[in-house]
Amino acid sequence: MTAMAHEPLTQEEVLLEGFLALDTPEGFRAELIEGEIVVTPPPDGDHEKYISRIVRQVIKQSRVDMDFSGNKGLKLRRGDACPKNHLVPDVTFGPIELDLFGGVGSWMGCEGVAMVLEVTSTKPKADREVKRRCYARAGIPLYLLVDRDTAQVTLFSEPKEDDYREHCARPFGKPITLPEPFAFSLDTTDLV
Repeated sequence: MTAMAHEPLTQEEVLLEGFLALDTPEGFRAELIEGEIVVTPPPDGDHEKYISRIVRQVIKQSRVDMDFSGNKGLKLRRGDACPKNHLVPDVTFGPIELDLFGGVGSWMGCEGVAMVLEVTSTKPKADREVKRRCYARAGIPLYLLVDRDTAQVTLFSEPKEDDYREHCARPFGKPITLPEPFAFSLDTTDLV
């Protein structure tokens, strides 16, 4: 009997395999963000209220009919020295005609995603900086960030390389315009 030689796994392959094998407690979510495994506890009520208020407006007012998924795993391009990023946005929007979520597994690519929404929670720096870079690198056209610490909503647009070239921030209570394919002013008075 002869033994087969196996190539040793790289550090990034070991990290990715370990991440994908995680068994997180119910309600928790695990993400692999630029080489770091981040586990987030279940969100509080205000976090979910903000998401609900925004999703309702998008569904009712968008020029293009939108489908959405809460906590859908996205596989994104890798950073410098880390495996492919695996992020779980609070909400992922895509045109309903593309049927992005039908028939996909736990993790999907980001082709066709129109916008991701994040509401800050226990690690706001990740939402403000690291996730923003990951979403831009993946070419996701719009990133809407609801920052509870600063009481403002920021829309990042025009992704190029590792960041968005444009951003527009409004305090809670002031409307923020979502461009095509949404094409409406998002009312943020319910976030005050």
